[in-house]
Amino acid sequence: MAVSIRLRRLGSSRQAFYRIVAADSRTARDGRFLEALGYYDPLKKPMEVKVDESRVFYWMSNGARVTDTVRSILRKTGTWAKWARLRTGEQVEPEVVSMHGAKRTTGIPEGGSSAGTDAES
Repeated sequence: MAVSIRLRRLGSSRQAFYRIVAADSRTARDGRFLEALGYYDPLKKPMEVKVDESRVFYWMSNGARVTDTVRSILRKTGTWAKWARLRTGEQVEPEVVSMHGAKRTTGIPEGGSSAGTDAES
């Protein structure tokens, strides 16, 4: 089974947003998928992106192919550069990356809370 990391379109007409998913390459664009890895909303001003790097790295290490559009999104979030460093053997800490426009924020991948909120209490 060839797995690809691609966009899945959701929303009504002219109100599209996308989920970044790992899916069998033979399924339809909006068909079944194996796992949701994040989302991309180009219509919000500023645009909104969220990516779970640990799951993206898992699928890429198992041979998943990344579409051109998703590769472009991963470059904007900095995930693609982390993947390149991870492949060279460098230790990289995966995180949940959220972007609102050009502002990049990160969170803890498994705890679900955003970075910095627990330390200030």
